[in-house]
Amino acid sequence: MENDKIVGIHQPNFMPWLGYFYKIWQSDVFVFLDDVQIIKTGSSYTNRVEINNNGKRTYLTVPIKKSKDFSLINETRIINNGWKKKALKTLQQNYSKADFFNSYKDFIFELISFENDNLSEYNIHFITAVSQKLDFDTNLVKSSDFKIEAKSTERLIELVKKVEGKVYLSGSGGDKYQEKEMFDKNGIKLIYNKLPEFQYKQIKTDEFIPGLSIIDAIFNIGFEGLKNELFIKNEKDKL
Repeated sequence: MENDKIVGIHQPNFMPWLGYFYKIWQSDVFVFLDDVQIIKTGSSYTNRVEINNNGKRTYLTVPIKKSKDFSLINETRIINNGWKKKALKTLQQNYSKADFFNSYKDFIFELISFENDNLSEYNIHFITAVSQKLDFDTNLVKSSDFKIEAKSTERLIELVKKVEGKVYLSGSGGDKYQEKEMFDKNGIKLIYNKLPEFQYKQIKTDEFIPGLSIIDAIFNIGFEGLKNELFIKNEKDKL
């Protein structure tokens, strides 16, 4: 889509899966949707992610302080109760024999140990560092910088306009709640992000487990493997 600026928008998730980074790679501008309400009950992908635990899925979770009132992601605070030490121990136990664990342990562990009790800033720091390591040239910005009061689809449209976008790259599930005709009326093309079929050899399992945190791929095939096998390999299909 030559000359049409592509904009991706997503909440700042915790150590996201590969599809999240594929969306960043496909975007010219990626907006961290940090000024929307965090869910009041349970956990979301803003504070948890799945990893491989002896061939089974298990969650790494960031404990957060939840308010009874309306609370935004960028106002959410992390509870520093020793969760980082536990997370590092869990990763050590499950990935220490992975091919690239020793190569990138320090890099990943330093990101996890990052001192910031703001959930949004903590997550954005991780995502930004990994994106840079993957050589992405996407411009990363925060929705809170634009002070937009519109909600739902209108908010997304306003954000795309603020960064002078012509194409909105939605998540694959966005068609369930977005009003496509509103994008059309505003001259914005709506397309959907889809991670291509991609599997790699994972430690401690013979059957590939999809949807895990990107750290699973980093420890198993390394950054160069990721760049070559997922991004460079699909360069011809880049939007």
